[in-house]
Amino acid sequence: QVQLVESGGGSVQAGGSLRLSCAASGYTGSAVCMGWFRQVPGKEREGVAAIFSGGTGTYYADFAKGRFTISRDNANNTVFLQMNALSPEDTAMYYCAADIYGSRRHSAWSVEDGYDAWGQGTQVTVSS
Repeated sequence: QVQLVESGGGSVQAGGSLRLSCAASGYTGSAVCMGWFRQVPGKEREGVAAIFSGGTGTYYADFAKGRFTISRDNANNTVFLQMNALSPEDTAMYYCAADIYGSRRHSAWSVEDGYDAWGQGTQVTVSS
């Protein structure tokens, strides 16, 4: 059974940093695409960043560019999200997702359909 477990969330002040981790298990090989999404209560979940296997591409939402960095450790089936210069607007539940066997286009990295597994989420709270 595929399982994704996020960690690293917490409370920080504006301008601070957090590093989220997502440990994946229950499948062999590397997922085609690993993504981070976030959701604020009452709003739709939105894509934050994604990374494709083999170093073939990383993608970011506009709000994440220049501040967030996604990376992956294929040997340990772990994906990371380094978040710097955090602002209160980044406060949300952050979810990890894995598209394990799909053939999604890179341009569709933020489309939730097709991600095979989702984590339970880790809360990020940024205070002003």
